[in-house]
Amino acid sequence: MKKYLLAIALMLPAVASPVSDIDDKESAHDVQQTMDKIVALLQKNDVQNFARIDHKRNAAEVGMTLGDSQLLIFGKPQAGTRIMLNDMAAGLELPMKILVYTAPDGVTRVTYRNPQWLKKEYALAECVVLGKLETTLDNLTSAAVK
Repeated sequence: MKKYLLAIALMLPAVASPVSDIDDKESAHDVQQTMDKIVALLQKNDVQNFARIDHKRNAAEVGMTLGDSQLLIFGKPQAGTRIMLNDMAAGLELPMKILVYTAPDGVTRVTYRNPQWLKKEYALAECVVLGKLETTLDNLTSAAVK
């Protein structure tokens, strides 16, 4: 019995305080409008848009049905290079991505991975760019969903 109690006690912190590396916001607009706002905000801040992928359209092209979903791949070489100077392998996660999609309940969601998670996977504990990037993404997505 003591073994079971110890096992449960050790598991409680993980169960009681789930921390997600995924940031998710509800948008007041549809997918197209939300993504258009994100693209415009990025362009205004001299951030490169490398690709805009329409998952719904791609699914239709192969005879499948998928809800509205678009992925934006974007970045700013000044920030990405600083991250990679700390740990070149972090380049596997760059450029950044934002997914905008219609959830099953009909709500438009804006989802992206919080840049701070990179510290868990790579040697980036001292990389101050991640904090700035986190703030920028939060501000950008907050503006786009209004």
